[in-house]
Amino acid sequence: MTDPTRDAHLFLVDDHSMTRAGMRTLINDMPGLRVVGDHGKAREAIDLIGQLKPDLVLLDITMPALSGIDAISKIRAVHPEVRIVMLSHHEGDSFVEQSLEQGADGYLSKDSEPEELALAIRSTLAGNTYISPKVTRAVLDRCRAGQSASTHDGLSALTPREREVFQLLAVGHSNKEVARDLEMSVGTAKKHRENLQRKLDCHSPAELARLAIREGLLNPD
Repeated sequence: MTDPTRDAHLFLVDDHSMTRAGMRTLINDMPGLRVVGDHGKAREAIDLIGQLKPDLVLLDITMPALSGIDAISKIRAVHPEVRIVMLSHHEGDSFVEQSLEQGADGYLSKDSEPEELALAIRSTLAGNTYISPKVTRAVLDRCRAGQSASTHDGLSALTPREREVFQLLAVGHSNKEVARDLEMSVGTAKKHRENLQRKLDCHSPAELARLAIREGLLNPD
């Protein structure tokens, strides 16, 4: 925060409107914190974050079209100084690792108590990295059981652009719609689709959607 006399400004990104409304009320009741904006789609939220310049973004992972993990670098591009805390029901090591690798400053389970939400926000605003103890326990349990991260090998090898195309295809977008949303030619979108089908061994939108749901990047509803 550049001005220690004002409230810290927060922005919420979650595709469930009731979740955003509840978190807004909860956070605005916390001394020194104020929610200045929210959105249900990561791609649209990026421009707003660039305009509002909040101190911290609370970012859901599982969202349509663009996941929270893939949104991190785009948020950093428009607002490099912002702190980012991921919110997720997914407590596996794959999501924690991917989030931190992309530049997240914290990772909080959505099942955490309100007191921990406040702790995570304040700790992250102070310049620390915060990982929910519940998430840490889940990672440790997986390690002790000898389980590896669940990320699909092909999915982990995708470029950031391919991941964007993958999510749009997974929610049923056509090549033309992908080209429009990502500002590329239809031919380029078609080429990305062909590369994704080869890398992921998925040959239909339904198969892409199943993979996205299995990897926690898309809600089944």
